[in-house]
Amino acid sequence: MKIKNSNYLNLKNKYLKYLQKNETKGKPIIDKIGKFNSFYLPLAEWIYSIYQKDNKIKLIGLSGGQGAGKSTITKILKFILKTNYKLKLCIFSIDDFYKTRKERKKMSKIIHPLFLTRGVPGTHDLRLLNKTLKNLKKKSFKTTFIPRFDKSTDDRKKKSQWTKVKKAPNIIIFEGWCVGARHQNNVVLKKPLNFIEKKLDPDLKWRKKVNNELGKSYKKLFGKIDKLVYLKAPSFNHIFDWRLLQEQKLKLTSKNKKIMSKTEIKEFIMFYERITKQMMKDFTKISDLTIFLDKNHRSRKMKFF
Repeated sequence: MKIKNSNYLNLKNKYLKYLQKNETKGKPIIDKIGKFNSFYLPLAEWIYSIYQKDNKIKLIGLSGGQGAGKSTITKILKFILKTNYKLKLCIFSIDDFYKTRKERKKMSKIIHPLFLTRGVPGTHDLRLLNKTLKNLKKKSFKTTFIPRFDKSTDDRKKKSQWTKVKKAPNIIIFEGWCVGARHQNNVVLKKPLNFIEKKLDPDLKWRKKVNNELGKSYKKLFGKIDKLVYLKAPSFNHIFDWRLLQEQKLKLTSKNKKIMSKTEIKEFIMFYERITKQMMKDFTKISDLTIFLDKNHRSRKMKFF
């Protein structure tokens, strides 16, 4: 559904007001205004066209490395789809379904010490995630609560702080760094990619468990996605820069002192390296739409597969 000319200026003016209200320091509004025609509007129209085919709830996956801009994109998409198409959206991240620190501590003792660190497949509460998706899609919809994870405390927030969804959504956007990832052949796992894999997982126990989770429970979960959008970074090195920027923003908004240093972030993203690099290679196989980003998070082009 193309936007009628009579509605276009009205939507663009509302979009401008939205940006002015939600603008981030250091990022000129003009950058996002330029993206309205070339990026956000076509993306919103594409999602709407998917829903319009049968008017049934659609699960859209949004994947990309840490700091790729997934949260920003979902907020603007929600604005456009709600304002112009009158759709109800529910947006959540796979990050909010991390297991509690207590649960991961138990995993670290029973399976492998590296499972104390959140992030990789196996550290998410898929039972809770699948139950949440089921509740959101029920015809007889009831208020649904979506968990929230506090990265500054490395633990799940109290249930009283969870997001409350009061109305049945038309579109569910499920975003996350590993959403849509595929498992690897176990032979590929033998060659370590970094210090963590070489020194802390010499027997491949951690890598094999993560890979096994991807090939079974996560494969089943990702199979529920109707369409997947992938944000492709120029290289893995850019993921570090973007993750560092994320941590700096977290420091400004959080009163908690548990913010990672530059050295800690370098070690932290090693946990994500194998799957992130594999997704960067597999993007034509896993995504329905890939958005190619430059080093400054700007979209260079979009390509459908």
